[in-house]
Amino acid sequence: MRLSIFWRIVLTSLVTIMVMAGVNLYVLFQLRQLTALSADMATHHYPAIESAKRLLTVLYAQLNSEKKYLAVRDATFLQHFDEEVDEFHRGLQSLETQELTPQGIQLLEDTKHLQQERLMIFHTELENGLSAPAPPSKDYEGRRDALMDRISAALQRFIDLHETGISVGVSRSRDSSAQAEAMTEQLVLLALVVGIALAGFASYTVLRPLRQLQTHIKQIGQGNFRASLNIRAPSELRDLVDAVNLMGTKLQELDDMKGEFLAHVSHELRTPMASIQEGTHLLLDEIPGPLSQEQRTTLRIMADSSRRLITLISTILDLSKMDAGMMEYRIVPTDLKRVTGMSVNKIQLLADAKHVQLLLEAPAQRVWVKADALRIEQVLDNLLSNALKFSSEGGIVKVLMKPDQKAGVLEVSVTDGGPGIQAADLPYIFERFYQGRTKAKHATPGSGLGLALAKKVVEAHGGRIWIESEAKKGTTVRFILRLTKPGETA
Repeated sequence: MRLSIFWRIVLTSLVTIMVMAGVNLYVLFQLRQLTALSADMATHHYPAIESAKRLLTVLYAQLNSEKKYLAVRDATFLQHFDEEVDEFHRGLQSLETQELTPQGIQLLEDTKHLQQERLMIFHTELENGLSAPAPPSKDYEGRRDALMDRISAALQRFIDLHETGISVGVSRSRDSSAQAEAMTEQLVLLALVVGIALAGFASYTVLRPLRQLQTHIKQIGQGNFRASLNIRAPSELRDLVDAVNLMGTKLQELDDMKGEFLAHVSHELRTPMASIQEGTHLLLDEIPGPLSQEQRTTLRIMADSSRRLITLISTILDLSKMDAGMMEYRIVPTDLKRVTGMSVNKIQLLADAKHVQLLLEAPAQRVWVKADALRIEQVLDNLLSNALKFSSEGGIVKVLMKPDQKAGVLEVSVTDGGPGIQAADLPYIFERFYQGRTKAKHATPGSGLGLALAKKVVEAHGGRIWIESEAKKGTTVRFILRLTKPGETA
C-alpha cells in the first residue's frame, strides 16, 4: 500500500507525538513518586517527631510537678500534675491513631505501659503518705527515675525511627530524582532521534521520487522522449509521474510525426531541387545561349542556394535514417589523416577568401581508425564549416589529431578563435535546429543540423563527441574514435 503524502506526514507526526507523550508520562510518574515521598514526610514523619518531642516535654513537666507536690504537698501542683498526665495521654493516643509502622506502634505501646506503671507507683506512694506526710522514699525515687528513663528512651527511639524514615525518604527521593533525570535525558534523546529519523524517512520518500522526476523531466527537455519513469512514490506523485510519462509519450509521437514529415518532404524536394541545380548549371555553362553579367550573377546565387538546400535535405534524410536505425555504415580501417586532409582542402578556398589560416597538426605517420570514411568526412566537413563560419577575418582554425596508443583511441579536435558559446547553450548545442544565441557576423545562417548529425555519426562509431567553449574565447569541438591497424577487420 502506497501512502499519500498527507498520511505520511500525519503518521510521522502521530508517532513523534506518541513518543514525546511517553516521555512526558514517564516524567509525570516520577514527579508523582517524588510528590508522594514528600507528602509522606510532611504528613507523617515530621508531625510524629514533633508530637513525640512534645510528649517528652510534658513527661518532664509531670516529673517537675510531682517533685513540687511531694515536697510541699500543695494541691495546686497535684492539679498541674493531673493536667499534664491527661495531656500526655491525649498526645500518646493521637500518635497511636496516626502511626502506621509496627515498630512505632510497639514503642508507643511500651511507652503507654511504662506510663501506667509510673502512675501506679505514684498513686501508691500518695496513699502511703496520706496518714503521715513524709518525703518520698529512696526506693520510690529509684523506681520512678528508672521508669522515666525507660519512657524517655522509648520516645527517643520513636523519634529516631521517624528521623530514619525521613533520611530514607530523602535518600530515595534523591536516587529517584537522579534516576528520573538520567532516564528522561535518554528518553528525550531517543525521542529526538526517532523524530529526526521519521522526519528524514518521510522527507526522503517524498524528495527522492521528486528528484528522479526532475531528472526525467530534464531528459525530456533534452529531447529524450522515449524513456519512461517507473518509481515507487506517494499517490499524489504517482499521478504526476504518470502525467509526465504521458507527456513524454505524446512528445515522442509528435517528434516521430515531425521526423516523418521532414523525411517525406525532404525526399519529395530532393528530385526537383536536383533538377533546378542541374538546369542552373546548364544556364551558367551557356548551353541555351549567352548570358549577361547580371543574369550570371543571379544564376550563381540560385546555384549556391540550391546547393545549400540540397545539402540540408540530404542532412535531414540522413538524420531520419539514423533515428530509424536504417543508416548503413561501412566501418573499415581508415586513414583518418588522409580524410582530414581532404576536408581541409575542401574549405581552403573559403578560408583564403576570409583570410583565415587553416592549421593541421597530425602525426608524421598515417593514423588508422575503425570508421566509415564518407561519414567521418561528413563530420569533419561540418565541424570545419562551423569553425570557419564563426572565425573572424584573419583568425586561425586549428585541427589537431592526437593518438593515445595506451588507451587505443584517437582524439580529433577542431578549434576556432570565434565568439565562443554561452554556458546556457552548451547542454543543447547538439540538438537539432538549435543554433544558440551567439551569431557569426556576415555569415550565412545555418540549419542547426550539422552538430546533431556529427553526434549521431560519432556515437554510431562507438566514439564520443563534446564541446569546450567559453564566451569570447573561442570553441573547441573534440571527438574520439578507436584506433586500429591497416588490414584489421572491423
